[in-house]
Amino acid sequence: MSSPLATLLPLTKSLDMALRPVNWDEYVGQKQVKANVRIAIDAAKKRGGMPEHILFYGPPGVGKTTLAHLVAATLKSPLKNTSGVAIERAGDLAAILTNLEPNTVLFIDEIHRLSRKIEELLYPALESGHLDIILGKGPSARTVELSLPPFTLVGATTRVAELSGPLRSRFGGGVFQLDFYNDEDLRDIIRRSALLLDLSAPEEVIDRIAARSRATPRVANALLKRVRDFSEVHNRKLSAALCDEACDLFGIDAQGLTKDDRRYLETLLKSFRGGPAGVRAVAAALHEDPDTVEHVYEPYLLRLGFIERSSRGRILTPQGRSYLSGEKSGDIF
Repeated sequence: MSSPLATLLPLTKSLDMALRPVNWDEYVGQKQVKANVRIAIDAAKKRGGMPEHILFYGPPGVGKTTLAHLVAATLKSPLKNTSGVAIERAGDLAAILTNLEPNTVLFIDEIHRLSRKIEELLYPALESGHLDIILGKGPSARTVELSLPPFTLVGATTRVAELSGPLRSRFGGGVFQLDFYNDEDLRDIIRRSALLLDLSAPEEVIDRIAARSRATPRVANALLKRVRDFSEVHNRKLSAALCDEACDLFGIDAQGLTKDDRRYLETLLKSFRGGPAGVRAVAAALHEDPDTVEHVYEPYLLRLGFIERSSRGRILTPQGRSYLSGEKSGDIF
């Protein structure tokens, strides 16, 4: 039997792309960022040109890529997608920039992954619309200046501190922080996604998914799809009880924490007596990379107030201790 989604959406579209907002009204949350970006776009359109370069930063899944798509759609411009890790050599950057159509929006995801050498090559492209390529080596080397078509760079990063100051200063259109979402905005996003998925989702289900979504739209949509799959496999209607049962199976508790989050908190409590403990020591105890601990585990735990970062290391807060105590008594799920 074909999925209801198959009749609703073109087969060429991925599910995630299908749930992505296609206009500004559908983009929920981040109101101040949206207002500022719209001003930059509208001003550029009145001048008959492209807006200055824009940088979005914030945790994963809060809408940075979607904003890049909306910028291109509003300008009626082509969108070229790439990532910082994919641009390894000067030739990679030159190939991308010299092949852009005029008035393209170039989106570089995880732009902090660009090497300093690539950043330096990018500066004249962003400032004056040309690219300096060095041909040859030694005394016979010469610089060739390539003119570039007008374009707007939209960068996205989860680690804005890793961008050099000179690169950040080139984003004259604005450097905008995207934050975690509140439950009200998440509920609006889940309602829209449920409609696109042809799901009849009661409000109690929407409330439960929003509460477990780690304040992140991407997680909300992913969890909605997983609960839908659980419902279809067991041939049961969506309900609060079914949602709780599914999330219990997935290992996601009422606050959106997973077994990995709980393992982090338990390690901090048992191995380090609640801290302070350095991130490398915690990572070693978890058998994880320090970057994974710092950028995957900790942001949501910090938001919940379960841990603190101090100059001496990570500390388990009273709220974190209370959470672990409640879990052991069976009050979390």
